[in-house]
Amino acid sequence: MTENPNQPREYDAVLGGQSQVPLGAAVLGGIPGVKSRLASPIVEVKITALSEALKYGDAGLDLIIGALRDESMAVKFAAYSLLKDRDDLKLKLHFPQDYLPTFDFDVITVDAEGKENSRSRHYARFFPEDLGNGIVLEMVYIPGGTFMMGSPATEEGRDCCESPQHQVTVPAFFAGKYPITQTQWQALMGNNPSDFKGEKLPVESVSWNMAVEFCGKLSQKTGKKYRLLTEAEWEYACRARTTTPFHFGKTITPELVNYDGNSPYANASTGLYRKQKNDVGSFLPNAFGLYDMHGNVWEWCSDRWHRNYNDAPTDGSSWETGTDNNRVRRGGSWYDLAVNCRCAFRFSRSPGMSWWSWGLRVAVASVSPSS
Repeated sequence: MTENPNQPREYDAVLGGQSQVPLGAAVLGGIPGVKSRLASPIVEVKITALSEALKYGDAGLDLIIGALRDESMAVKFAAYSLLKDRDDLKLKLHFPQDYLPTFDFDVITVDAEGKENSRSRHYARFFPEDLGNGIVLEMVYIPGGTFMMGSPATEEGRDCCESPQHQVTVPAFFAGKYPITQTQWQALMGNNPSDFKGEKLPVESVSWNMAVEFCGKLSQKTGKKYRLLTEAEWEYACRARTTTPFHFGKTITPELVNYDGNSPYANASTGLYRKQKNDVGSFLPNAFGLYDMHGNVWEWCSDRWHRNYNDAPTDGSSWETGTDNNRVRRGGSWYDLAVNCRCAFRFSRSPGMSWWSWGLRVAVASVSPSS
């Protein structure tokens, strides 16, 4: 085979920024060389180049920041790991919003029959929390905002406990991209209470007390103050700036959510009832980039139960006053009717009880330790 004289051979040295670098070729140093290796299709080559980029001041820092948007999650994680503990003024001024990895996803809405009527491309920022042994917890940035909590009197299937609708302002925070999985639970707790076993399945058979203990273990490991979402945070995060019964729109279908498809909502048809959980992230997310906010497993919130929203907090905080010791659950599950999976639907149970459709999602206020 005739060699192309314009292409480097396997062990040639090449000047960074020229032709694509073959595996095994020696690359001349400097920013051009780092840029060349960051253009490689090989993940390991990119990660090595990121470590070298630290030698080149602001120019190298900009390359690492750019890698937060790489297609490879491993490269994003490597870039974030290099940036998160640095003291550079540039990062202090803008981190976390500007210098977090991003991911892209489709968001759809449906009509009252469950037919898709819009689709758009969104992106969200997140940070990866390393739990060890290659297990990562992805925490998505939820921008702060104001919304109407509860359901309007005209909403089909609403309950009086969803009243009165009231305005709540929620500060920005981070929420788990998915419900906590069995792998993540096992990594911190050393056990798996779930009835349905599977690494990517959400952990279940979790009581509120167990969920709080998990948050405590996670906080100890990371130095951050992990916790359950407040009820207001949960509904705000679920709605993702929508006002319909579901973040998908006027109804849901089994193609969008894991619930009892024999019991549809609005004008949707009956459909598949899976009779068990599915892997997290099996369906499309909402506009904030959160998956499985409807169905699959119930998610514990931090708040005490109250029968209505009279005198409820309006700042997004956990409602801890009152004498009822039950704690709030949100989102519905694979076992539930569609009406129970609405954004506004709320339920409660004793903090010591667990069931095979009850799980959790975690929250944290900031990327920084001790926050």
